[in-house]
Amino acid sequence: MTKDLTTGSPMKLILGFSVPLLFGFLFQQFYNLVDTIIVGRFLGVDALAAVGSTGSLNFLILGFCMGICNGFSIPVSHKFGAKDYVGMRKTVANGIWLAVGFAAVFTVLTAVFCQEMLVWMKTPADILETAYTYILVIFLGIPASFLYNMLSGIIRALGDSKTPVVFLILSSFINIGLDLFFIINLHMGVFGAALATVIAQLVSGIGCLIFMIKKFEILHIRKEEWRLEPAMLKALCGMGIPMGLQYSITAIGCVILQAATNTLGSAAVAAVTAAGRITGFLACPFDAMGSTMATYGGQNVGAGQLDRLGKGLKSCVLLGAGYSVIALLVSILWGDSLAILFVEEAERAIVADVQTFLIINTICYFPLALVNIIRFLIQGMGFPTFAILAGVFEMIARSAAGIWLVPALGYFGACIGGPLAWILADVFLIPAYFRVSKQLRRRMDNNM
Repeated sequence: MTKDLTTGSPMKLILGFSVPLLFGFLFQQFYNLVDTIIVGRFLGVDALAAVGSTGSLNFLILGFCMGICNGFSIPVSHKFGAKDYVGMRKTVANGIWLAVGFAAVFTVLTAVFCQEMLVWMKTPADILETAYTYILVIFLGIPASFLYNMLSGIIRALGDSKTPVVFLILSSFINIGLDLFFIINLHMGVFGAALATVIAQLVSGIGCLIFMIKKFEILHIRKEEWRLEPAMLKALCGMGIPMGLQYSITAIGCVILQAATNTLGSAAVAAVTAAGRITGFLACPFDAMGSTMATYGGQNVGAGQLDRLGKGLKSCVLLGAGYSVIALLVSILWGDSLAILFVEEAERAIVADVQTFLIINTICYFPLALVNIIRFLIQGMGFPTFAILAGVFEMIARSAAGIWLVPALGYFGACIGGPLAWILADVFLIPAYFRVSKQLRRRMDNNM
């Protein structure tokens, strides 16, 4: 069930690994899309705005959780690439202990303080209560998020990008079915939408766990391998916490930008919400490329195959450039049609705002491709601190957009926050890649 990415054509390996991941991300975004469509169509624009107003806060917290789990999986890929299976199992065991602890702490803290955070973000008063209901349920489901992201990250580290997709597809259909049942039949409102999301992710996590136990014999952790090892815990935290901070630092800029957007009123928030769901869907290939490069980089560094890193980077950048053109054409030709999925056709102003957001963002999708490809490759190479610094640049750009551009330019300022963040991150990441490549080669030469 494992896959070795240290031999063979980089382009073929990257395509073979990333395509299943792409389907997983697409289905994940698909049920996010359907969730938003159902909320907008059956509960109205105010409910859509309420769910959307929590998006950056959701990303701030759950992004940190996902980053930690992705970081924990990188040492696993290093051990797997080096064929050190005992060390790999010990790494997995210590990572699981850490994930349990982080999940407990974050669930309690976010549940206690989520209302204060929404108030700080200037959530419009007419949607504050609805937004609080939605995000509270999502935060109470943090253990389910940790379960899926931790286990799927371990599975991907071993070269299997298909299995997590299977369970995501299953959970997508469960989520859609529960959305319709909870909202239409039981009239549970946004509480039902959030509950459906948590249940669906829990199902996918449990599915990954059962599959790992039955199919991955090299992951059968022995009793003595469950022992906590301080050095290993430190190494895992040294990789996971920086990656989590990368997501959260980036999300701080999103929160500031969201707070500024909230001042534009519920209609603008609804437009950004709908456009954000669509751009999230269109950006799935970049997410798949990023996750692929993290595993590709991790395995090849573990195997000492440093020459393959640059070849893999070139192949993935070509894929990113080609897809960026396709995404822009989709936004230009069908952006208004996609907007109508979320709101009534009569809401012409919101439809026009959605398409404006889509076109401005997809024009800059190649810089976004570079952010994902290079940042995750650097992480896989074992340099998570650089990911934090890239996140700082993104935070600065989005914060500047929220503080100055939205008040000055209105909705247009909200549209350009993301593209500015991607471009500024690339200014840092491109030279950073060449620097860490040299450092890694010197480090490996000194160990020979």
